[in-house]
Amino acid sequence: MANAFSYTFPAIRGIQAGREYYVSMCPLRLLAKLFEFDNEELLPELRAQRTLNRARVPDIARYIVSNKDDYTFSAITASIDGAVTFEPVSSTDATSFRMGTLRVDMHARFIVNDGQHRRAAIEEALKESPALADETIAVVFFIDRGLARCQQMFADLNRHAVKPSPSLGVLYDHRSAAANVARHLSLTSKVFHNLIEGERSSLAARSRKLFTLSALHFATAELLSEKALHDFTQATQVSGAFWDAVGEAIPEWRYVREGRMTAGEVRQDFIHSHAIVLQALGRMGRVLLKQQPGSWQTLLKKLETIDWSRRNSALWEGRAMIGGRLAKNSQNITLTSNAIKQALGLDLTLEEQNVENAFLAVRAVRKA
Repeated sequence: MANAFSYTFPAIRGIQAGREYYVSMCPLRLLAKLFEFDNEELLPELRAQRTLNRARVPDIARYIVSNKDDYTFSAITASIDGAVTFEPVSSTDATSFRMGTLRVDMHARFIVNDGQHRRAAIEEALKESPALADETIAVVFFIDRGLARCQQMFADLNRHAVKPSPSLGVLYDHRSAAANVARHLSLTSKVFHNLIEGERSSLAARSRKLFTLSALHFATAELLSEKALHDFTQATQVSGAFWDAVGEAIPEWRYVREGRMTAGEVRQDFIHSHAIVLQALGRMGRVLLKQQPGSWQTLLKKLETIDWSRRNSALWEGRAMIGGRLAKNSQNITLTSNAIKQALGLDLTLEEQNVENAFLAVRAVRKA
């Protein structure tokens, strides 16, 4: 090796597309020192990966620090631009031939092809929790073949990446208090039992499910504060009682449970089983539980007076629907919640009233 000094990594050698690559471990303390980003000021066509989105870094760093005993990271992929030698444990045994020591010239550059946000977040997390410095992360090393090859690696690594559906994320997330409560409700509540789609976040027309788990999760997060959600026993009792009372006041939900209507028919003709309305009901419910602790169940019976039909465009167009299709942004959730609160005789907050006034003003102009 041209340089007398080198980095040394215990490694396993493999072959992909006829080229050698190496799998090793790197202490977290060395990650930021060894692995570089391309100059973010370069044009995209001159870089090997996307620009670092620094807004993502604090969230990932908090995840590490908050879960020091059970955080999980996949391997970082990097290219080595410099001289490399691999010394196998043995040249005679097939297994030992793959295991050995990877020596990298001290002047070599390590370019991150995949994992730049993990690398940056680890650097931030170590500032707050230095004890993590001696922990390790897996690294896959490829030999640098030039900018074009690095760019192709980035494209290939991200070509088939598919983010899991929100419902599946809730189903498998045991750290989120809201997810824990929502999963429990999906299994135990008479309103939701056997009617929750736990894997997909959209329902086919012929699906036998009436709600998605992600919709129930968002509605639960609206219903109870983060502090209340962390008291699992109390949170499941309160939320279970609330949704059971809501279910009694919406006959179509009961008809599906009794087999008198199909879930597809309800979703096609009514808006109350869609995510926007569940979330609006949760938002209204938080106010109702706080303001009417002794009579909220009685007041929820007024939900029976609401016409939830999609054909009721006079009420829902512009609130829950736009052009006859369900819409779910923050303003639509607020306007839908406003309609429900007004039907139950609840006061709007100043912010909600401002949104309501703006909506009514636009509607009046369109009618003029």
